Amino acid sequence: LNSNRVDPLCYVCTQIPVRFAGSWADRSPLHDAASQGRLLAVRTLIVQGHNVNVLTIDHVTPLHEACLGNHVACARALIEAGANVNASTIDGVSPLFNACSVGSVTCAELLLENGAKPQTLVYQPSPIHEATSKGHYGCVEALVTWGTDVDMDIPHLGTPLYTACVCQELECARKLLREGANVQKGRSLDSPLHAAAEKDCTAVVKLLLDFGADINTRNMEYQRPVDVAPPSSLTEATPRLLSQMCRQCIRTCVGRDRLHLLAHLPLPNRLQRYLKYQ
Repeated sequence: LNSNRVDPLCYVCTQIPVRFAGSWADRSPLHDAASQGRLLAVRTLIVQGHNVNVLTIDHVTPLHEACLGNHVACARALIEAGANVNASTIDGVSPLFNACSVGSVTCAELLLENGAKPQTLVYQPSPIHEATSKGHYGCVEALVTWGTDVDMDIPHLGTPLYTACVCQELECARKLLREGANVQKGRSLDSPLHAAAEKDCTAVVKLLLDFGADINTRNMEYQRPVDVAPPSSLTEATPRLLSQMCRQCIRTCVGRDRLHLLAHLPLPNRLQRYLKYQ
């Protein structure tokens, strides 16, 4: 080729990043700045006109990176510049999922306040299951406050409560139950009590029993929770107190969506606290 001429193939290749800058990029400067928490660099790049929704090959946005790194200030700057809070990677991961994965309550709340969907479709990675599995209580609390279904059932994972029992996350399980999670709903026919018994997690077993878990429920193998427990475990329990049974009956009658109204019942404060498991 003449040295003064531009190779057509080279010309096309050099134009691709410019032509598709708004739709994809391998790793843009904005991705790098957001992932490292460099707020000044993020703001400078935004002012220079860089697309805040620029994508990598896997559809990762700078906001994904900021949330995964718990860089709240960077996430806020990106959102204020128009970043899509519900952007999804090719694996279905959202910025909210990333925030819950690392336990960033501030990032999670920032996203939710700016329109992030608290609940995903059943075939996408679930923020509440992720937060629960890692014991990120604050993220679970934020998600529930913003309307996530505490009984969201994902076929291969089950409910958030089931996940909490599998991962032995006592406080997350307690929070879900206080918010009205169905103590019997797990994964397929495996109940949360099956999961807790199999893990030999006495604290979670006691918690589930306190919330009315059925010790005689059977899974697909027709096994009770006691049948799946390790041979050396202490799984037998004394019968529940009448007061516990009454509490569970009242909560069931009130309904999950009205549990916040328990405080308005004409009852002494001590009984109100008992009904709320406080």
